[in-house]
Amino acid sequence: MVEIAVIIALLPLLAFVIQIFFGKRLPRQGDWVSIGAIVSGFGLSLYLFIQMLTRYDPGFVITESFTWIDLGSFKINLGIYLDNVSITMLMVVTIVSSLVHIYSMAYMEGDPRYSRFYAYLSLFSFSMLGLIIWDNLFGIYMMWELVGLCSYLLIGFWFEKDSASNAAKKAFITNRIGDFGFLFGLLIVVTAIGSFTLTDIAEGVASGKLSGGWLTAAGILLFCGAIGKSAQFPLHVWLPDAMEGPTPVSALIHAATMVAAGVYLVARLFFMLSLDAMIFISYIGAFTAIFASIIAVTQNDIKRVLAYSTVSQLGYMIMALGAGSFTAGFFHLVTHAMFKAGLFLGSGSVIHAMHHAMHKLDVHDDPNDIRLMGGFKDKMPTTYRTFLIYTLALSGIPFFSGFLSKDAILGGTLAFAVSQSNPIHYLLPVFGFAAAILTAFYMFRLVILTFHGEPQRKDLYENIHESPKTITIPLSILAVLSIFIFYTLPGINPFSAAHGWFEHLMAAPASAVAQFSGHPVVDISEHTAHSSHTLAMIISIIVALSGILTAFAIYYWKKMDVEALTEKMGVLYRLSYNKFYVDEIYEATVVRGLLMWNNLLSWFDNAIIDGLVNLTAWITRHTSALSGKFDNAVIDGMVNEIADITQGFGRQLRRVQTGQIQTYIFAAVVGAVVIILVRLV
Repeated sequence: MVEIAVIIALLPLLAFVIQIFFGKRLPRQGDWVSIGAIVSGFGLSLYLFIQMLTRYDPGFVITESFTWIDLGSFKINLGIYLDNVSITMLMVVTIVSSLVHIYSMAYMEGDPRYSRFYAYLSLFSFSMLGLIIWDNLFGIYMMWELVGLCSYLLIGFWFEKDSASNAAKKAFITNRIGDFGFLFGLLIVVTAIGSFTLTDIAEGVASGKLSGGWLTAAGILLFCGAIGKSAQFPLHVWLPDAMEGPTPVSALIHAATMVAAGVYLVARLFFMLSLDAMIFISYIGAFTAIFASIIAVTQNDIKRVLAYSTVSQLGYMIMALGAGSFTAGFFHLVTHAMFKAGLFLGSGSVIHAMHHAMHKLDVHDDPNDIRLMGGFKDKMPTTYRTFLIYTLALSGIPFFSGFLSKDAILGGTLAFAVSQSNPIHYLLPVFGFAAAILTAFYMFRLVILTFHGEPQRKDLYENIHESPKTITIPLSILAVLSIFIFYTLPGINPFSAAHGWFEHLMAAPASAVAQFSGHPVVDISEHTAHSSHTLAMIISIIVALSGILTAFAIYYWKKMDVEALTEKMGVLYRLSYNKFYVDEIYEATVVRGLLMWNNLLSWFDNAIIDGLVNLTAWITRHTSALSGKFDNAVIDGMVNEIADITQGFGRQLRRVQTGQIQTYIFAAVVGAVVIILVRLV
């Protein structure tokens, strides 16, 4: 089984290598290479999934590893960790990625970088699949960063647009902030335990090697990586801007790959989370859920509405994991992957039709603006029907998968609040139910303004038509996978998955923290859990229907004047429409603060550092000039004077050098006489 998991991950990597080097020279620019690789990976994942269902063992785990670095006292082992969670994630990623690959054939047709797009898709798929199967934090961290790189490449795929290149940089930099915390958490774990391997970490926590404040700090810092990757407040700002990438990329990023990585990381580390870390995580998720829902209510870009919806739903998942509802949080990750991928691909189908209509009419308005749509359900029946199914699932309506997972989250969160002695924790289910009613409202607002009512632009409406089969077939498959029955088998219960395969096989891992402390981190009785689930189910249905009816009352039946209501909301509307000015606040504080700091450093470099260098150069230059003058006037003067004396003496001596032998003999005789006389005297 391990070998199969490795092959599943390596197939997209092989496709990437082929595409990046030979894609342009292959038939259809090699799209079939990438599609074949990921579809083959799906087939192998399906085989593992069937094996999992046949085995039906909630405690199944298989690992294989090897020593990668051996420094004697310190080793880094790398290996594969397969359990029911990782096998299910392999299925989710390969299903969504396969459908996105197929969908892209029509959506990206004619793009000048068509082969490169498929190369990036393959690398992205490899990164996420590799992240799923690693058995240690170091391997996860490597793939984590590779996922970030791939998202940068895909979000900025149309880099000739400033908005796309800026969005790619924003996503990359924002994620690095969260990853900085991830790195510090990693260092705390390896320093305390001496290993990156998940099983070693669990044993280390259980034996008390990492405990107390350091354990809480490690859990929160590792969660910082998820805050960035899964777009939790306050690092959520990159995700809506990521809509600048091609729509298939949006489906991948917002459904089963990049944003799911953060939730998957928290699920993988669930065993080492202390109560304080869990409370911190749950409140970040709860606030993100309600915060993003409020923003989504007023947005007019079809993809931006879905982007903030994704942020909100990720908040739900994080809130559930923080509240101890491991199965519910992971369950929502799986169901959300299907209907949210469908929603993005459905929005892409609408945008695709708008692009064609605008191109035909030579119109240059925004094809994403829902205020230019209306009445599309008759023109795009398949897109409409599938989009409606996804919306019902996201809104938490019974008979759809989203109801099962969202109800489990709300029930688990309510049970957590009841089980804790602090009444402030009731804020968690309050935030959850409030986000639920807003979700139903803004999603049906989107459906009504896009597909119902009168066309807002008659000229565009006349040229709208259904998308090709390569787009509508993936939409239909994802719509089917958004029905409840796939998650409740062998039971058939549209109101609960309690006795289905998912609830049975995806049991929460044993808490190493609880094993060390001797008491459960979150103690929820069976009675509390059951009663909370029943109450949460009733409330969730009521709030979902209330949100839907409100949307129809305002936008379909026109019981209220939208403009008057908007004006009446005043500052609340402006806050929501402008995303609570978070980007502007970051621009005014973080960005400008960094620029001011950079300017200060530049001034310090120019005035102080360069000033010192220039002063040293001035002193050296003038010292050298003085030294040169001393050398010329004194040293060279003395040398020149000696030379002049020597030359004068030579000139005088030269006079006696007549060349006549008689003169020399005479001089010698005179000299001899003088010497004799001197000696005699």
